[in-house]
Amino acid sequence: MNAIERLQQDSSTAAPQVTRKTFDEVMVPTYAPSEMVPVRASGLDLWDQQGKQYLDLTGGIAVTGLGHCSPIVLEALQKQAATLWHVGNTYTNEPVLKLALALTGATFADRAFFCNSGAEANEAAFKLARKHAHGKHGPHKSRIVSCFNSFHGRTLFTVSVGGQSKYTEGFEPLPPEIDHIAFNDIAAARAAITDDVCAVVVEPVQGEGGVMPATPEYLQALRELCDQTGALLIFDEVQCGMGRTGKLFAYMGYGVTPDILTVAKALGNGYPIGAMLTTDEIAKAFSVGAHGTTYGGNPLACAVALSVVQTINTPAFLARVSAAAARLVAGLNAVVADYPAIFSHVRGSGLMLGIVLTDAFKGKAKDITKHAEALGLMLLIAGPDVIRLLPALVISDEQIDEGVRRLRLAVDAFQAAR
Repeated sequence: MNAIERLQQDSSTAAPQVTRKTFDEVMVPTYAPSEMVPVRASGLDLWDQQGKQYLDLTGGIAVTGLGHCSPIVLEALQKQAATLWHVGNTYTNEPVLKLALALTGATFADRAFFCNSGAEANEAAFKLARKHAHGKHGPHKSRIVSCFNSFHGRTLFTVSVGGQSKYTEGFEPLPPEIDHIAFNDIAAARAAITDDVCAVVVEPVQGEGGVMPATPEYLQALRELCDQTGALLIFDEVQCGMGRTGKLFAYMGYGVTPDILTVAKALGNGYPIGAMLTTDEIAKAFSVGAHGTTYGGNPLACAVALSVVQTINTPAFLARVSAAAARLVAGLNAVVADYPAIFSHVRGSGLMLGIVLTDAFKGKAKDITKHAEALGLMLLIAGPDVIRLLPALVISDEQIDEGVRRLRLAVDAFQAAR
């Protein structure tokens, strides 16, 4: 009996029983998910179909900044769900206007565009940059400079701007006028950023590329080169934004202001929403009809996001993120010190952290995270050589200590299995 026949049979009686095997039968194979299937969660705790408890230090890949099923977010969602869901972009609505005011009031930006994801936010940013350059300088100024090992989304445009060939293979021909340079390499930036460049895009902290923070000198150099050539500086803060580094946005800790900023992931705490923020002057390049989206800026998403912004953007909350980060880094450094043959060092910013494997254990990050999952600890990787941690920003001291304890057990299990 195939999956469809089983579901049809089940539909006549009880709800269909689905397992990890069902994924292989009915889903397009774009992912290789874990064997365990989560069914409920609260805060940083998660339970699978068998009732096993896990400590989630992935945050849904930096999404659930306030934890799973946050009461604050749930209240906002329920209130808006009983009021107004969707009206289409021929109308505006109160939640989107309040969210735009909150984000522009807290940042360098004057204007906001809302969409459904980080990829869409970056798509809008890249289109706006080209539109702005073409209108101000002409179509010759169209080249976009990005970094190797960056990640900016999965649309054809954004995946081409991302500097990882494994995501573009088989999708050629790719959009032209896109070049890549080494991250944190000022000399490479100077050579690449010339008068035909319309935009330079960078993650202040590379996420998928290995949890690599930019140096202050590098971001300052990019700012200066963009000012000299008339290019726009775009900061992709989809993963590192929304309090993740201990600041509302990472640029605030660097003292370097972009022309365009993109954010998503934790903005909705799991409800799909993304945003592009920019200035009055740059926003003028978009006129009515130049860009759009069906669901972007809908009342449900914006009500949720407003509750997230208002919760995170307080001195006390952000100070706690920094304190939690310091405790977690200390714990991870102790693990590195106790397993020097396996781990090289800890890097990252705030609660966006990576544990780098030594040369002797390159390619083994996934193996360690599998042992961790078996012990009830959810971790990520950032490439084959880095274990990545992106816990909810509300993580407690007790959960930090428990996470480090389970990590040690996972490393012991990994060693024993070799």
